Amino acid sequence: MEALLEKQEHSIPMPRIGDKAPKFQAVTTQGDINFPSDYKGKWVILFSHPADFTPVCTSEFMTFAKLEDKFAKANCMLVGLSIDGLYSHIAWLRTIKDKIKFKDMKNMEVRFPLIEDITMEVAKKYGMIQPGESKTQAVRAVFFIDPDGIIRAIIYYPLSLGRNFDEIYRALIAMQTADEFSVATPADWQPGEDVIVPPAGSCGTANDRMESTNGEIECTDWFFCTKKLDKKEVLGAVLKE
Repeated sequence: MEALLEKQEHSIPMPRIGDKAPKFQAVTTQGDINFPSDYKGKWVILFSHPADFTPVCTSEFMTFAKLEDKFAKANCMLVGLSIDGLYSHIAWLRTIKDKIKFKDMKNMEVRFPLIEDITMEVAKKYGMIQPGESKTQAVRAVFFIDPDGIIRAIIYYPLSLGRNFDEIYRALIAMQTADEFSVATPADWQPGEDVIVPPAGSCGTANDRMESTNGEIECTDWFFCTKKLDKKEVLGAVLKE
């Protein structure tokens, strides 16, 4: 029985890709929010960090603040979370703006909401507490949530590892491109590069693709077909000026 209880204590529920984003109400540095209903029609990146007044987290928040407008043009809002109180959040964000310099960034004002989660209610709903890493701090989780409130991708980083923000943005644009053009994106894809055409659903379709001479689709085998997708077309479809 003791072993079972210990197993249950360390069992962390994990929302999965394709699930509805767990609902919650929270106090943030930008006022109260109802999640995800307040963000209906927009993409959201919900991300957690271990603690306020820590150096890796500070570098990440400055970077997100710098990129906030870039994400907004891709119809994506940012929402942060840590297991700290509201006043700690406010003091930390003020310190970032008034004192901290990192790379080419200084006087960075964080305008997106940072959730107060002292009870760990939200962090537990999203499986952000990983006991093997810490029982009292959230790991660096990143949830990509689409305009219908569906979790589309999840990335987890340990406490010691700062996130790659180029990859977070690339993943967002790639998923939007896949939705908009009914394609998939290959390894290391960037806008303007060839995209993957979904595998043929029948032998006849596969044969037609292999024998096609129109040049729109290029197949190196029946299951591996690509086509060109212009960078301007991609960005024109997913970015909002």
